Amino acid sequence: MSFKGKVRAKEFPQELEWLNTAQPLVLSELYGKIVLLDFWTCCCINCMHVLPDLKKLEEKYPDELVVIGVHAAKFTNEKETANIRQAILRYDITHPVVNDLDGLVRRQYGVRAWPSFVLIDPEGKIVGRQSGERVYELFDRYIEGLVREFAWRGQLDRVPLELQREQGAAARFNKPQGIALDGETLYVADTQNHAVRKIDLKARQVTTLIGTGRQAQRRSTGGTGRQVALNSPWDLLVHNGSLYVALAGLHQLWRLDLQSDQIGPHAGSQRENRLDGPLLQAALAQPSGIATDGEKLYFADSEVSSIRSADLDPAGRVTTLVGEGLFEFGDEDGKGWGVKLQHPLGVLYCDGLVYVADTYNHKIKKLDLQSRRCDTLVGTGQPGSADGLATQAQLNEPSGLALAQNKLYIADTNNHRVRVFDFASGLVSTL
Repeated sequence: MSFKGKVRAKEFPQELEWLNTAQPLVLSELYGKIVLLDFWTCCCINCMHVLPDLKKLEEKYPDELVVIGVHAAKFTNEKETANIRQAILRYDITHPVVNDLDGLVRRQYGVRAWPSFVLIDPEGKIVGRQSGERVYELFDRYIEGLVREFAWRGQLDRVPLELQREQGAAARFNKPQGIALDGETLYVADTQNHAVRKIDLKARQVTTLIGTGRQAQRRSTGGTGRQVALNSPWDLLVHNGSLYVALAGLHQLWRLDLQSDQIGPHAGSQRENRLDGPLLQAALAQPSGIATDGEKLYFADSEVSSIRSADLDPAGRVTTLVGEGLFEFGDEDGKGWGVKLQHPLGVLYCDGLVYVADTYNHKIKKLDLQSRRCDTLVGTGQPGSADGLATQAQLNEPSGLALAQNKLYIADTNNHRVRVFDFASGLVSTL
C-alpha cells in the first residue's frame, strides 16, 4: 500500500505573519519532511483539545514531522498577531503558526470547520484531510506509513528543523481557568486536566474532586465524582450545597451535589448553538464564566457572544439576555437584541446587574437584568494598558471579574495584570 499523495499542496501567501519561527516557511523548502497543517482558532475549545494529540505526534516523529498551525480567525480580535502570540504562550504551542487573518490559506484548502487537518507527504503532495478531535491514531498510522515508504526511497529528510519559539513564563498549572471559594475550601477548574480540584486552604492539601484526567466524550451523563470524565471545565460556582461547573467542552452546565458527590448535566443538550428552552433541551456554545442571584445562573456563552440565564430550578429554562448567535458578534451597546458582544468570558452578578468581561472587545460592560440594557463601563475597545478614567482606560482581553469594597477587580489577561475599577471615582488603576 502506497501512502503517497497525488495533488500538490498550495504554497502559503507571502504576505502572512509567522510565529514560533525566525522566518516564514515555504512548503517547497520542506520537501523531505512530512507536514501536518492544523487549521485552528484560539477561541475554539475543540482546537485546544487536539493539542495533546499533536504534541504526541511531534514527540514520536521529532525529525520527520513538521506541524504547522494555520490560525484562521473567527472573531475580529483573533486576527491580531499579538493576541495569537498570547494564545501560543498560554497553550504552550511549540510548532510554527501562520496568521491566516483573511482566510486565504483556509480557502485554498477548502477548510470549513475548526479544527481541520491536511497531511502532506515529503514530495509536497496532499495525502488526506480530517476534521474534528481525537486524531492521534489516524495520523500516527499514516505518518508511520509515510516514514517507512519515503525512507525506503531515500527521500526522507531527518535533519531537525530550526525554529524560534515565542518567549513567555513557564506554566505552573495545566491551564486552570475558574475558581470558587467556599469558606476554607477553594475549588479550581483545572481545564486542560479536565478536572475540578479541591484545595483545603487550612491544611494546604489538594485533591481531585471530579474527573478522571481524561477528556470526556460526547453524551456523558454524569455519575460519581472521580469516576466521571469531564471536558474542559472553565468556571465554577458554589451555591446552596451544590457546585455548578461550566463545561465549555461539552457545551453544558453541570451540577455536583457536595454531600452525595453525584454530578450530572443541569443545562444544555450538548448540541453547540444558541437555542433557548427547557434546561436540558437548550443548546449552549462554550459556556464560560458563571454567576448567580440565588434564583438563576447567569453565564457567558462565549462562542455565541451571548449572556444567558439558566434557572436553578431543574424544571426551569435557559433564556438568552443579549447576543444573537454563532456568527453574530461585534461591539454595540444598547438594549436586548440590539446588543453585540465579542466572545465574552467572565460575568459577575451584583444588585440586579451583570458585569461582563467582553473579552475580545477589550471592555467591561454592564447589563441591567430588568431592562436588558447593556452599556460599556470600562475600556475604549482598543487593546492597551492605559490607566485613568474608565472611558479612556484600556484593557487587553479581560476574562475574569471580582467585586470587593465598591471596587471591581479585573483579570486583564493579555496585559498579565490585575486592574481595579473604582465605582466611586470612576478611575481604573493597576493593582
